[in-house]
Amino acid sequence: MSIATLSDLFLVAAGYHKPDCLLHKVDGEYQPISTAELVDRVRRVSRALEHLGVAPGDRVALMADNGPHWPTVDFATLCRGAATVPIYPTLLPEQSAYIAQDSGAKVIFVHNRDQLDGFLAHRGELPELKKLVLIAGSIGGDPEWVTSWNDLLELGADVEPDAFESHAGAAQPDDLASLVYTSGTTGKPKGVMLTHGNFVSNVVTAMSLVDFRDDQTALSFLPLAHVFERMIDFCYFYKGVSIAYAESVQSVAQNLLEVRPHVFVSVPRVYEKFYAKVQDGVAAGSPLKQKMFHWAESVGRQALPYRLRGEEPGGLLGLKAAVATGLVGSKIRERLGGRFEYAVSGGAPLGRDLAEFFWSMGIPIYEGYGLTETSPVISVNFPGHARMGTVGPVIPGIEVEIAEDGEILTRGPHVMKGYFNRPDATAEVIDADGWFHTGDIGEIDDGGFLRITDRKKEIIVNAYGKNVAPAPIENALKASRWISQAVVIGDQRKFLSALLVPDIEALETWAKQHGKGGLSHAELVADPEVRALFERDVQQVNEELASYERIVAWTLLQEEFTLEGGELTPTQKVKRRVIRDKYAQQIESMYAKPAPAPEPART
Repeated sequence: MSIATLSDLFLVAAGYHKPDCLLHKVDGEYQPISTAELVDRVRRVSRALEHLGVAPGDRVALMADNGPHWPTVDFATLCRGAATVPIYPTLLPEQSAYIAQDSGAKVIFVHNRDQLDGFLAHRGELPELKKLVLIAGSIGGDPEWVTSWNDLLELGADVEPDAFESHAGAAQPDDLASLVYTSGTTGKPKGVMLTHGNFVSNVVTAMSLVDFRDDQTALSFLPLAHVFERMIDFCYFYKGVSIAYAESVQSVAQNLLEVRPHVFVSVPRVYEKFYAKVQDGVAAGSPLKQKMFHWAESVGRQALPYRLRGEEPGGLLGLKAAVATGLVGSKIRERLGGRFEYAVSGGAPLGRDLAEFFWSMGIPIYEGYGLTETSPVISVNFPGHARMGTVGPVIPGIEVEIAEDGEILTRGPHVMKGYFNRPDATAEVIDADGWFHTGDIGEIDDGGFLRITDRKKEIIVNAYGKNVAPAPIENALKASRWISQAVVIGDQRKFLSALLVPDIEALETWAKQHGKGGLSHAELVADPEVRALFERDVQQVNEELASYERIVAWTLLQEEFTLEGGELTPTQKVKRRVIRDKYAQQIESMYAKPAPAPEPART
């Protein structure tokens, strides 16, 4: 069945009649939810929203972790003709209240008591709010405009299936489906207006490139408030893939073993941590195991050109690749549950070395590119069409151009309607000819593959006027076993410096092996032998860079950049301004020493 709206998509998903449409943890074990159960809940919630006065065109906010309630509320809202406003569950009360107020949400769903209390404290800022719904837990002593999930389902028990489908069928492609607020690396977040047609264009096109099947199970752990995970989940529903929800990002490793998914999507940070665990395991192994691992990785890299085309090499290389995959690659696949077929990466650049490692082990990770404003996919590598160091070919049905200054421009059915109540901000990014200005710098190679070099606003211009893209340097630094996170500094400076966050687990393992197990984190990062480890890897990166791109000074930090600390967005992107302000003293100390004489640029 062809689809034009997300309501159509839901009606298609409702026809699969799966016993395990969704899977979630209950009392320590994964339990299934059938398609029939999901459809019943969606109908009830949609009818309850109608009772609460939610009309087509209104907004309903949802602040919750991943779980069955997420698609229930989302589809119920969409089929009612209203728009879903996702709110990251990690946001502070004043941040979530701002989104609810700016969007004019009539009903707000929250997962837990802390979130409920946060909105109760900001009730005076929410004049449009009619009802606050608590999904998990019970209410008591709360105002009459607060209700529980079970009471809401009971309120919608009088739903008539024909009336529900009539409402769902009334949706039009140009209707607003969601207000997705940008994560706000600078300033107040803006509400991105995405229509039914925006999402559906992305879903249908993506499914023409990637083969999702109804016999597959996917693990969902990237926040559903993130447009990337939400669009992918729409793809799962459209193709009848069973969706298992991780308990949390921290429990992903365990949930992989329990769910044994065939596919999942993530941001690079998760793949980086997984790779670090593999490196630690290799370092702790015997010399023979280390030698075997490095041999297998070397053979796998030789097989890369074939695997990127969806093939396996023949002859002697094919034999060696099969042995390498069996001896080493299979062990890594077991950590992913044993049924793994492929993964997708997005949200931030995936380091080339990291991608090559997984592919060399027979673990395909297809990197894509997009933004919230493009709902979200612009380009993606896909089976048989993948190239290292790129984010894939531009997806069918859309246009991409590279502006004179290198900025990526795109136009087509995936581009947002605009920013909610912000015509000024909309005009800044969508020009008179309909081109959306992404703010990213990139190029298209001779094979039609898009390569991202950096964010336009993050380009460093040094004191000599040289432009430096920090992201490729940071990704090269993070390929080190010892470096977990890196931020390059150098705007209007005579040389580049870097703030480096150690991989604490790897460092602690090394410390125990070298008689330094009793040292604190502060003592470890100051230890000369530890610093020598980092200096060696920094210099190794510098050897591949032009002189003006090299890291001249660096500082080891004791703590990770985190969402709670304010250095990361909910999608794990670095907030450079926050980091520059927070670590201003450390940054200035790196520039207090005499600057090295500038060297001529490499050609």
